[in-house]
Amino acid sequence: MQAPPPRRREHDVRIGIIGAGDIGGNLTRAFTRLGHEVRVANSRGPQTLADLAAETGAGAVDAADAPRGADLVVVTVPEKNVPDLAGVLDAAAEGTVVVDTGNYYPRERDGRIDGIEAGTPETAWVSQQLDPAGRLRWVKAFNGIRAEHLLSAGRPAGDPQRRALPLAGDDAAAKAVVAELVFAMGFDAVDAGPLAESWRQQPGTPVYGAELDADGVARALGEAPRERPEQFTA
Repeated sequence: MQAPPPRRREHDVRIGIIGAGDIGGNLTRAFTRLGHEVRVANSRGPQTLADLAAETGAGAVDAADAPRGADLVVVTVPEKNVPDLAGVLDAAAEGTVVVDTGNYYPRERDGRIDGIEAGTPETAWVSQQLDPAGRLRWVKAFNGIRAEHLLSAGRPAGDPQRRALPLAGDDAAAKAVVAELVFAMGFDAVDAGPLAESWRQQPGTPVYGAELDADGVARALGEAPRERPEQFTA
């Protein structure tokens, strides 16, 4: 179901981004262009982010400081590195929206992760590692779009070439916050259901990497097979 156009917020969103690879870097660029306050961190320290900070106006910080005072936190790191981030979200206030962009690539990068192999959807697994007490509101988003398209593929509302992105999560209000960002970036948002069904947008599914409008995304989500494709298993 396509999410309704969101109401404009009364203030800019304070965003913390943990991970400054292709997706994290371009989300930093996209969100700062929209006027939001962004703090970005990586595993190598804020001194390595000086160029990105100078380009975008984002603040470069240590990973533990990225969630501090944020309305929304983005976690965009390889799955194999998630356990190394234990405690990184401790500074986030209860109820903070957390967006996970990650994908599980056991053969190419991550190695075997037993929980995911047993059927736990990727973002549900990430939330178990980083938010074991369930204090935060998790949304899976931005995992199936090429990083460069975050900046180049957005189109105005009503444009026949406007694409859509799926959002999965258990909290409707949290998904609405993320949908507002998606709309402002030039994409429509499609509600992909709860985290338990976020496997519908994992690698190897019809929607993953597809360039579709809202109706196409909804159809692709409905066509997703429950079993993970063999090439995305360990």
